[in-house]
Amino acid sequence: MDWNNLAVFLAVAREGQVLGAARRLGLNHATVARRLDALETDLGAPLFDRGPAGSVLTEAGERLLPYAERIETEALNAASALTRDAAAVAGTVRVGAPDGLGTLVLARILGELARDHPDLVVELVPLPRVFSLSRREADVAIALDAPAEGRAVVARLTDYTLSVYAAGSYLGAAGTPAGLDDLSGHVVVTGVDDFVYTAALDYGATLGSRARRQFRCAGVVGQLEAVRAGAGIGILHDFAAADHPDLVRVLPEVQFRRSYFLLTHPDTHDLRRVAVVRRFLTERIRAERGRFLR
Repeated sequence: MDWNNLAVFLAVAREGQVLGAARRLGLNHATVARRLDALETDLGAPLFDRGPAGSVLTEAGERLLPYAERIETEALNAASALTRDAAAVAGTVRVGAPDGLGTLVLARILGELARDHPDLVVELVPLPRVFSLSRREADVAIALDAPAEGRAVVARLTDYTLSVYAAGSYLGAAGTPAGLDDLSGHVVVTGVDDFVYTAALDYGATLGSRARRQFRCAGVVGQLEAVRAGAGIGILHDFAAADHPDLVRVLPEVQFRRSYFLLTHPDTHDLRRVAVVRRFLTERIRAERGRFLR
């Protein structure tokens, strides 16, 4: 059995389609399909039901999947062990994180890690979504909830707080609300419900339910910039607002506390390059803990 064909099988299983697997592997569509055909011939069984909507694992594919993942893990561990005594940390580590933390904090500090390890390639993916470790969408993921199921090594990274802010220019024109009941005369900046991917983001309704006018923006950074531009009053991360003296905290009685969790897959948790990134993030975020909590 050719390992290259198993790697193709894993990519198709994780992407759910041959075309997506081809992009992930840097191969053309025909090569991926040919290698998949060769693997199915070797095993004497179809591994996917392939259709226009994608490729779904058959019963044989489901049985093969854990073995293929185990082989992949052993290959990664072997490569890590052979380079463990070398001074350099090499390879690629993808970090998936919520857009606010990723864009406003991790983009700054991960650059330092990249400078310290020239052979390490850090891929930062700051998106408002949940990252799947089993599908290798990320090697290290930061989540707003500890996963209730699935295989993951979980550590609480830090708690953080959110408060209500407005631009000084907005308050000068519209006045400062004395309480939540005063929001009926203001514009409130909130998220878009259809893109709220976790219950940890449920705080927007606190203001939105009291305002007649709203400006909705799907994304933490977009909401921050909208509030800074004077679009209205919004709930912002305190660590983000601290960098902008043009923002004024209002309604101090309204505050929310949430958590960030650091997730790694147990099969790759101890890989040298993953461990270096995990340790760096843990130390840097905890060193700046005061920045995250008001």
